[in-house]
Amino acid sequence: MAVRLNITMDDDVYARLKKQVPSKKLSSFISSAVRAKLHPDEKALDAAYRAAGKERWRQRLEEDWKTTEGEGWPK
Repeated sequence: MAVRLNITMDDDVYARLKKQVPSKKLSSFISSAVRAKLHPDEKALDAAYRAAGKERWRQRLEEDWKTTEGEGWPK
């Protein structure tokens, strides 16, 4: 469900926004920007970490670094 807002911003920020973002995409852009600045909730973070753990390239990278993790470190 979408919520309609009335916000205030500096003139220079608004001018840059209007220049760089098409008017039909403005709400989506602002929503994405706010979402990026907010801390993700625990469930979203957990899901993202689980998904990342299943990516093949990450698993290969982990294998490459396993041999260097403990070398030279005091026990």
